[in-house]
Amino acid sequence: MRPSAFALGGPNLELTLSAWRDRLLAALSREAERRRLFLWLPVMMGAGILLYFAADREPALWAPATGFFAACAAAFVLRQRRFALLLCLACAAAFAGFAAAAWRTATVAAPMLDRPRIGQLTGFVESVEARDVGARLVILVTGLAGVEPERWPRRVRVNVRSGTVSPGDHIAAVARLLPPPGPARPGGYDFGRDAFFRGLGAVGSIPGKIALTPPPRPPPAGLTMAATIDQARNALTRRIAEIGGGQAGAMSAALVTGKRGLITETTNTDLRAAGIYHIVSISGLHMVLAAGTIFWLVRALLALSQTLALRWPVKKLAAIAAMIGAVGYCVFSGGDVATVRSLIMTLVMLGAILVDRAALSMRNLALAAMIVLLREPEALLGPSFQMSFGAVAALIAFAERWENRGRPQPPSTLPWTIRPLWIAATGIVVTTLLATAATAPFGAYHFQTFNPFGLLGNALALPFVSLCVMPAAVFGVLAYPFGLDAPAWWLMGLASEVVLKLAHWVATIDHSTLVIAAFGPAALACFAASLLWIALWTTKLRLLAILPLIGGVAVAAKPERPDILIERDGSGIAVRGKDDLLILAGKPSRFVLQQWLTADGDGRNPDDPTLRQGAACDALGCVIATKDGRSIAYARDRLAIIEDCRRADLVVTPIPWTASCAAKLVDRTALSRDGATALVRRLGGWRSHASEPSGDRPWSRKAGAPPAAPPRQAAPAAQAAAPPVDDAEPERLP
Repeated sequence: MRPSAFALGGPNLELTLSAWRDRLLAALSREAERRRLFLWLPVMMGAGILLYFAADREPALWAPATGFFAACAAAFVLRQRRFALLLCLACAAAFAGFAAAAWRTATVAAPMLDRPRIGQLTGFVESVEARDVGARLVILVTGLAGVEPERWPRRVRVNVRSGTVSPGDHIAAVARLLPPPGPARPGGYDFGRDAFFRGLGAVGSIPGKIALTPPPRPPPAGLTMAATIDQARNALTRRIAEIGGGQAGAMSAALVTGKRGLITETTNTDLRAAGIYHIVSISGLHMVLAAGTIFWLVRALLALSQTLALRWPVKKLAAIAAMIGAVGYCVFSGGDVATVRSLIMTLVMLGAILVDRAALSMRNLALAAMIVLLREPEALLGPSFQMSFGAVAALIAFAERWENRGRPQPPSTLPWTIRPLWIAATGIVVTTLLATAATAPFGAYHFQTFNPFGLLGNALALPFVSLCVMPAAVFGVLAYPFGLDAPAWWLMGLASEVVLKLAHWVATIDHSTLVIAAFGPAALACFAASLLWIALWTTKLRLLAILPLIGGVAVAAKPERPDILIERDGSGIAVRGKDDLLILAGKPSRFVLQQWLTADGDGRNPDDPTLRQGAACDALGCVIATKDGRSIAYARDRLAIIEDCRRADLVVTPIPWTASCAAKLVDRTALSRDGATALVRRLGGWRSHASEPSGDRPWSRKAGAPPAAPPRQAAPAAQAAAPPVDDAEPERLP
């Protein structure tokens, strides 16, 4: 008789635990027989990468390398003991991820600007991206006035309002530069870390004229080729945009060349609200469609010859052609981080065809993930990696379950003319639902938004993208050298116009974008663990995924909302008022204020006048009362600091202050050390959360003394430095 699982005493409990243990071991044994344990190697590599970024100082490279070789040696010695072998391999994978992150940091390390500067900048133009107004340049620095040569940033990114330059030109101009800013709030997007791994040491703007000058030295190896490719991309972008017309042409150009600067923010907003912003970021969808079109075209052409079809491996030749085409697409579209990851995944899938393996399998996905993590360990922290691999893992897991469901499929009763349409529509709905469910936690964590009508937007738009836009793009690129590409770009623009109209229609539906209060990494870890658990296991072990899912929902449902938010330079604060909404004092940048409101689950616009209701302000500062009756002072003047220190419970000021203060004081000195700061009220006082890491990491902006306040005319540089939200995005799916 089977013991009851609810008998909590005596021998029944022992028998129950013994039965559960036997079932667990049996399930693990079946998973091992199915070679599913291999799929957890990239997970362990990711754990090692997370440990690296959690360190409070830069680790030594030899330590994880030694651990990796020691774990591999132990695995060889203990290869006859399955559990010990698996444990050693897991440790080796974690050490490999840790070592890869340390190596990556060491290889990309370069000086970052120490403080805001205005001066003469000279350098080679690496890339040019046209925008609605002006352009955005990436410049390889050859000189920066007022900075020692050994402290020059390797690259800077600047916005220009006027002037025409080409990739490869050596230019000189007066630039307003800032260090890459840190997060706008604790736990927010760290543009400074992202810029470090991109090789950017400063961001800013060039407000004046740009002069072409003789270079002080020959351009570095590879710059000429990169500049030639970028010039070709710009020329093709202009041609596609002109033929396609308007925003449809801008969107078509972005799909081919990766240049998204011509797409307006209004269009971006509509695409996000419709849940289809991922179509303007060259990622997995576009890479698969482009490679698939080339694969089908080459295979169909080769099959026209009976001799070739019978004597040559037509399928493998088509796969090789698709691989070459995918590589060319990646290079010509700029080779962004998300595009390279998509290329790796596509090459692994096509490579499986060459060795007579299934192209779409979880093992291939795991192999692609390991390659990406070894090449770009920092990608693990970004939404693009998390959302793209999460979506693909969910789709492959569903396909595996569907193929092994063990039930015969009844014959369809639909007419043959309707059956393909029904299958395509069902496929779009099912895949969109799965991808949305898999990526929703990552999107909510990074962007604090959810698009409930994303299923509708994708169901309406993806058929046009798959059947018209991307095939037209492939044929347009093939016809471009012959000057016969105009019809392809016209067709592509026509289909893109339909997509944009559908996106706008979906965006106008009430509540098409829901703002969700930001939750912490603990909830995200629970959601990720749940997704991995249900996707990677095939036995009833996967049912245990409900446990971390419940934990993630419980933690995310009660996020810790700060009572006070302070901008990194002290230019503005937000205080939670008596109605539980944020009240604004000072003048934080629009970008930062938008980040604060979104993270708080507040749908108000940064220009909403209600943001300042509840703040008593004069020329010297502001005073705001919290919901528990405490007084928060924001002081712009030294005399105001003296008075507020006697009356307020908390004083925030953008001025360095060394004198005593009876109230808790947050001044510019503290902000230069901690970055953007959030304060949470506790019984014993205030608990502070800093956005800058507590230790010394290469991408942190620690300063021994508070930097001087930037002059008022540097505001455009600050605005240019604000990290564009659509970076993640590309990174949204990427």
